[in-house]
Amino acid sequence: MKKENPFRYISNRIAFMAAMIGLCLMAYQAEQTILLWQGEICVWKWLLHLGITGFYFAAAWFWIFIPYRRSEKFVERIQDGHMISGSGDLNNVLLTPSAKRQMEMTETLLKSPQLIDLNERQAQYLALQNQINPHFLYNTLESIRGEALIAGLDSVADMTEALAKFFRYTITRVENLVSVEEELDNCETYFRIQQYRFGDRLRLHVTYEEEDREDIMSCRIPKLILQPILENSIIHGTERKVGTSTLRIHFTRTQKRLLIRISDDGVGMDEETLAALNDRLNGSGGDIACRENGRRGGIALTNVNNRIHLIFGEEYGMHVYSIPQKGTDVELTIPLTGSDIKIDERDLLS
Repeated sequence: MKKENPFRYISNRIAFMAAMIGLCLMAYQAEQTILLWQGEICVWKWLLHLGITGFYFAAAWFWIFIPYRRSEKFVERIQDGHMISGSGDLNNVLLTPSAKRQMEMTETLLKSPQLIDLNERQAQYLALQNQINPHFLYNTLESIRGEALIAGLDSVADMTEALAKFFRYTITRVENLVSVEEELDNCETYFRIQQYRFGDRLRLHVTYEEEDREDIMSCRIPKLILQPILENSIIHGTERKVGTSTLRIHFTRTQKRLLIRISDDGVGMDEETLAALNDRLNGSGGDIACRENGRRGGIALTNVNNRIHLIFGEEYGMHVYSIPQKGTDVELTIPLTGSDIKIDERDLLS
């Protein structure tokens, strides 16, 4: 591959010229220092030259280098999928007035009612189109269940019914947010399916303060954020453990937040794996299509974490705690929102 010429970019040319000027000033200052030692110039003149050199480097650092790095990080965040939140700070980070106008125009286009309406129409069309195949799936599963009942295979019929219920919730519900009660009902359906495989080896407990039950159950959370974590706990914790395993979902309500902790007593993970996972979760919210191998459970957890970021913001999300051979805890932090809340595309773009 042909090596790219670094001086193709104006920013590199400016940096090169600034470095050359800096080297010239340093050489001149060294010469003045030698003259001072030889007694050919007075101290105040040497101090004046030193002040000019120091002012140049300070100005280059605070007026050029730091704003340039801010501009680079701003562009990197946009490339990582973060939306433009406002034009208040654009004057401080962008390179030129023209670049500022381009970003303001991009912000206006992203938030335009025409684009939002187009996205809504496309989402509605895809939702209607995707309803066709699920109906065929439901009808097929219902036929299998009927044949199982006729043959006296009650366990097969119950498993098929649970699978149909799970797919119905997963595929047909297109809302961004559902109630905790609905999400827990889907988790119990999924757990019911898993029990046909693990039997008495697997147990599930859901706990919360009884006086907070109504507020917790009516709280709105992103759809399908608990079941993937349960599945991850079973695959990477319970499945590799000998003996009985217990999964726990504990809800804690604060004044403004809902804390959800999904725990297992499986094999856990070592410190290096845990640190790498939390680093990925704390990284870019745009890393939705994570390419790393899913054997460590990273894909499901990253997907859930990114959806929380996209809907509620970067201050909410997920953190994982784990002790080898003791188990793993996954803690979710979500704003406490009532049943009348509705997340709109306009909110996601703001």
